[in-house]
Amino acid sequence: MELNISQVSAQASAQASAQASLLLLKKTLELQASSAASLAQLAAPASTASNPPNLGNNVDLMA
Repeated sequence: MELNISQVSAQASAQASAQASLLLLKKTLELQASSAASLAQLAAPASTASNPPNLGNNVDLMA
């Protein structure tokens, strides 16, 4: 099996393109993970209650 210059060049070009695609995919996944972490951090509930301590502690069961 003989390989000529154009075949070798085409294979090298395809390999470089595949490596560039994988690098781009990795970077995209890293950015998505970072964005998801930031969004989850923003959506976390506040640790302090907004109501005074005497409100919302009892529920009336009689109407």
